Amino acid sequence: YMVIPEVSSERRAYIPFGFLQSTILSSNKLRLLPHATPYDFGVLSSAMHMAWRRYTCGRLESRYQYSISVVYKNFPWPESLTPSPSPGGRGEQSAATLRIRIEAAAQGVLDTRAQFPDSSLADLYDPLTMPPVLIKAHQALDRAVDAAYGKRDFRSDAERVAFLFTLYQKYTSLLPGEQSRGPARRRPN
Repeated sequence: YMVIPEVSSERRAYIPFGFLQSTILSSNKLRLLPHATPYDFGVLSSAMHMAWRRYTCGRLESRYQYSISVVYKNFPWPESLTPSPSPGGRGEQSAATLRIRIEAAAQGVLDTRAQFPDSSLADLYDPLTMPPVLIKAHQALDRAVDAAYGKRDFRSDAERVAFLFTLYQKYTSLLPGEQSRGPARRRPN
């Protein structure tokens, strides 16, 4: 299962998400995603999701406090990976290709971390000591995720967040709203 630390330093560019074996019990300081895949890990470990969490996470002192109900459940995932009918199945192939790129880049991040068996995730994600090879692995993941959103280059977190909130608004505008029932009527006695 995938774990997300409840609280993470505001200095980190990336929250150190990870996977644990089912035989390991986690504490209440971790948020759990029991059926997460490498694709989920990849999107959530990307600069896109990190920008979203900077704007939607709560705070514990100055550190980010991750909430599944606020941050994760409201995150607008890439819509381009939802296969849509297209002539010759090109849309489905494109979605599959984008997903495979994200999964491969996510595995690249995990494999890079494994090159440092004596370092904790706290050490690996310390902005002063983060290994350059891990930074490069995350940058490759960021490019793969950005491509899934149909974008090649975001100049800032603000641009990413504006894009994500536009997408969020698009997704939520499709939800059925409550129909107005007019003023309540009293039942005759």
